[in-house]
Amino acid sequence: AEGSLALGDWRERLMFIYEKKLQYPVKIKTPNPKLASIIISQYGGPDGELGASMRYLSQRFSMPCPELKGLLTDIGTEELSHLEMVAAIVHQLTRNLTDEQVKANPNFAAYFVDHTAGIYPVSAAGVPFDMKYVGIKGDVIADLHEDLAAEQKARVTYDNLLRLIDDPDVRDPIKFLREREVVHYQ
Repeated sequence: AEGSLALGDWRERLMFIYEKKLQYPVKIKTPNPKLASIIISQYGGPDGELGASMRYLSQRFSMPCPELKGLLTDIGTEELSHLEMVAAIVHQLTRNLTDEQVKANPNFAAYFVDHTAGIYPVSAAGVPFDMKYVGIKGDVIADLHEDLAAEQKARVTYDNLLRLIDDPDVRDPIKFLREREVVHYQ
């Protein structure tokens, strides 16, 4: 039709294109609801990936130059891929659980009551995600300092998780995510 875009032209106007694969593989062999109940904090906790993606993708609009706007868009998009990785970790840790496995893990049992094994944005303490975690001032200096602090807080959370996790299948993607926090800070 007149005025419509060809498929190639349409794709070039997209902000990003979703590839149907994780940024880093997640292949957890052994379900473990106890680990899932702490790792979920990096999904919807105060320093998690949901807040990070919203922070960058919202702050980008008040950036004064295209290079900064592009950088925050790129990082925000990558944070969405981290959100997907954390969800994959939690899902693989909670797949096909027996009632006995759920009952044996009180923290996960409380989560299970409301969400079964669905991926819900919540902290390890059970506090649902809230946009109050996301700092956006519309001031370049304030927002960039917020981003630097947020990357360090996320790194510390991943450090804390690594102190509590022995399973190498879980540690491997967590170490990758921790390293990306360091790269974003830099």
